[in-house]
Amino acid sequence: MRSESEEPQQDNPFTIPVASRVRRLPPYLFGKINKLKYEKRVAGIDVIDLGMGNPTDPTDPSVCEKLAEAIQDPRNHRYSVSNGIANLRKEVALRYKKRYDVTLDHNTEVIATIGSKEGFSHMCLALMGPGDTAIVPAPSFPIHVYAVVLASGNVIALDVRNPEEYLRNIAYTCEHLYPRPKVVIANFPHNPSTTVIEKDFFVDLVRLAKKYGFLVISDFAYADICYDGYFAPSFLSTPGALDVGVEFTTMSKSYSMAGWRIGFCCGNSEMVRALATIKGYYDYGIFQAIQISAIIAMRHGDQYILDLAAEYQKRRDVLCDSLDRIGWAPERPKAGMFVWTKIPEPWDKMGSIDFSMKLLEEAGVAVSPGRGFGDEGEGYLRLALVENEQRLRQAVREIGRCLKHPNAAKLQEK
Repeated sequence: MRSESEEPQQDNPFTIPVASRVRRLPPYLFGKINKLKYEKRVAGIDVIDLGMGNPTDPTDPSVCEKLAEAIQDPRNHRYSVSNGIANLRKEVALRYKKRYDVTLDHNTEVIATIGSKEGFSHMCLALMGPGDTAIVPAPSFPIHVYAVVLASGNVIALDVRNPEEYLRNIAYTCEHLYPRPKVVIANFPHNPSTTVIEKDFFVDLVRLAKKYGFLVISDFAYADICYDGYFAPSFLSTPGALDVGVEFTTMSKSYSMAGWRIGFCCGNSEMVRALATIKGYYDYGIFQAIQISAIIAMRHGDQYILDLAAEYQKRRDVLCDSLDRIGWAPERPKAGMFVWTKIPEPWDKMGSIDFSMKLLEEAGVAVSPGRGFGDEGEGYLRLALVENEQRLRQAVREIGRCLKHPNAAKLQEK
């Protein structure tokens, strides 16, 4: 039986009268690559998959042991509560206090979500409707755009790679657009561009939010995967942040618990209450045994996080060093689990989707084309640091071999 992630993607037109919000969604730009990747795997061909930020590192064994124990308790087999059990919300509040010196009321300012992606999507549904506009960072992680679209809102994508310019463009948009944007999305460390900010950025963002009356949603998925002494600031640690916004975190990256589907939304109590209202209609909460295991992960997982970040840093260095040797010159990210790199000349003329297809077809390496993150991503690739060091070196060797093929120039022209 094939898992959902393995199903080949098709861009067939709809033949039934689906809702207009679905028709607004564009063809899936990763579809061709996912289909070819699936076909190769079915044929038994090895594919080095750097395309998706899907952690391959195992969850801390102590967390798995707690899950196995909690599963045996029949009380955990019942429906849970949609906002998360109290002890889990308390643990989230304690973590924010310990790590960021942020005081949160676990009853009104913390809610558990089925991963941050679900929570983010339902927050957009709770806040936005026809005529509302959200400013999103570009290049754009797809859900930042399409959660707004599915909520019937409008999207303005602003380039985020220069954070100060991003702030200036937010202010300019608010001054010249009527009605003004209702929501501004922040995502630092940024996916896919790996852009990072210092704490002063959020001070200015909160000031703009209060001046122009917009709400802030901070996607803080890569909070703990930081390198070279960099410490990613939390939006909520900014004075006044609780007045204007919320922050989403997840256990997917920091704790290698992606498949467990558990995350959190913290911050403004009215925004949290709006999300809780939506979730109360849509779900019965996360499996309680997973919630109990998540408490153990947060309570005892500080060293695990440090070790994991160190492992990702080693992989970053291996991948960047290897790409340097074949002439790519990527920038070394300060945080996140990706390398965002320009496609080298003359291959950049192919476009990122066709070039990514070439690497998959001829090198057996799957990467994410920048075009899949919007127009601002064209000319770039995103490579995930999810394989071990040996596989990363192998991937770059295969890429180098592929681009030195005697018919390379002819293939590039097609």
